[in-house]
Amino acid sequence: MQDISRDLLTQASKGDMQAFEEIYRLASGFVYSVALRITANADEAKEVTQDVFIKVYKKLWRFRFQSSFKTWVYRVTTNTALNTLKKISKEIGRRADYDVALKVKDDRAATTQAVERDDNKRLLSSLLGMLNPDQRACIILREIEGLDYREISKALGVNINTVRSRLKRAREALIPHGKRGDRL
Repeated sequence: MQDISRDLLTQASKGDMQAFEEIYRLASGFVYSVALRITANADEAKEVTQDVFIKVYKKLWRFRFQSSFKTWVYRVTTNTALNTLKKISKEIGRRADYDVALKVKDDRAATTQAVERDDNKRLLSSLLGMLNPDQRACIILREIEGLDYREISKALGVNINTVRSRLKRAREALIPHGKRGDRL
């Protein structure tokens, strides 16, 4: 993402639509990319991107230049995407029983694969659901997005030792429930 000038951000925060459109033009690709890495679904990433820019538009006046705009928008994007995943995982849990029942009539091999996929989704959702939101964000950013501790620290606006602690606690909570040899 290209650097966005302080003047442009200030103008947009005061309601200048042209300034906001320029911010959107400069940052939307970055926001979509982050959302896609977290949601792993193009349609959901588009929805997250729209939601993020609605939030940016409404809350840009709160941005105080204590961090870079990129870090701030990354944090908004990450939180929005995580909330979206949480909603999706709840829907998957509700639909899984119905989907499995319908697929029993289909080819047994296809049914087995569908059940395993649903089981994996439910397991991932269940495991992530065991963590508090801070731990969940750290695990997703580290294990799914592949960010290093410093990048996670900047994205979440916390000390690097806090990131280490959250990851350690999250892994300790997840290890008894995962398969041996899995990376956590």
